[in-house]
Amino acid sequence: MALREGVLRLNLVASRHFYKLTSFGGVRSLSENVSSSPVTASDPETTGGHLIYTQDHVALRESLRKIIDQEINPYVDQWEAEGKFPAHKIFKILGSAGFLGVNKPVEFGGLGLDFSYSMAMSEELGNIRCGGIPMAIGVQTDMSTPALSRFGSAELKKEFLVPSITGDKVACLGVSEVGAGSDVSSIMTKAVRKGGDLVINGGKMWTTNGTQADWMCLLANTSDGAPHKNKSLICLPMNLPGVHIARKIDKLGMWSSDTAEVFFDDVRVPYKNIIGQEGMGFTYQMLQFQEERLWAVANSLTMMDTIIQETIQYTRQRKIFKMPVLYHQSVHFKLAELQTEVELLRSLLYRATALYLKGNDVTKLASMAKLKVGRLTREVGDSCLQFWGGMGFTNDVLVSRFYRDSRLISIGGGADEVMLGIICKYMDMLPRK
Repeated sequence: MALREGVLRLNLVASRHFYKLTSFGGVRSLSENVSSSPVTASDPETTGGHLIYTQDHVALRESLRKIIDQEINPYVDQWEAEGKFPAHKIFKILGSAGFLGVNKPVEFGGLGLDFSYSMAMSEELGNIRCGGIPMAIGVQTDMSTPALSRFGSAELKKEFLVPSITGDKVACLGVSEVGAGSDVSSIMTKAVRKGGDLVINGGKMWTTNGTQADWMCLLANTSDGAPHKNKSLICLPMNLPGVHIARKIDKLGMWSSDTAEVFFDDVRVPYKNIIGQEGMGFTYQMLQFQEERLWAVANSLTMMDTIIQETIQYTRQRKIFKMPVLYHQSVHFKLAELQTEVELLRSLLYRATALYLKGNDVTKLASMAKLKVGRLTREVGDSCLQFWGGMGFTNDVLVSRFYRDSRLISIGGGADEVMLGIICKYMDMLPRK
């Protein structure tokens, strides 16, 4: 998709704590005032010949990398220990630089770029040295706001989308429930119309950003019809009477990302807060799953590259039986196999993204990529941790954090088994009813 003329130009300002956007006429360029260092140590396609990225994508990544290096990574260990990162502060920094609205409409404060720029951003966020913060950012940019951006009224966009893009409001997504995770159609939360309001009762589980969020993109049953046609997405302010944060969930991994259980007790919101058409919520949610799953794949690639490279460095230094661990054939062969699998997954991601940009349905490819990334991150984490020996069993090294964090990927955003079901459906292998 060609870049539009007269769009915003991203500029990283010299000050460490202030990033701004300036406008100009002409084709977007993101290459000034950014680092000239490579995006990743293992990516040879950063300058030309890339399947989906241009110099503009590389420049965007370099600008984002400055923020990661200056404002996020120095504090990750602290936030992991505290079990929460300062979402409002970090989102404001990212929003001021345009990173919370990369593919959102310019008229509502976004950069108006195509989905490939979201992929570039997701890959770069993989340089954050934990999984929780990239996940929280992804919820803001690619899970809570896409339906609002595409189908919401101008009034709703002004109230919820604009401040989410600028980083003035933190968003969360309310879909999963105690008895309805991957099976979205089984949610029980209800929103009953009474006059000009909706009265909401129920609860949501595993809500990323839940304890800090200003608003929730809530999926609720708004009628008693068929489960795929009775749901609506609703913009729900989190400070309303009847919204209760029951608890901050203690998780195996993703420690720096707060995850909440939320209950709704006769919460009243205006009926006009429904996004798009009433009853279309399930469809809207399914539409964005292609992007959400590709985003998750892109984000994991960079971290897998990092884990493999750091394992190579460590095993080259660590000796066993008077020779570096790396020099044992079983070790360097395994690391070579893992990097090969990462590159194969990267190729699948870029192919799916390229097809998606041309308007194709990539549900099958996105599901395959999501299935593969869940399994491959587990293999990379487990294999590399083994090569770290006793150090791998401590919280002092990145590989152990990755081992914990990456376990979620096969569960969240659609479990492996759900991905297999989707793939089988597209291969026409499911039992006939």
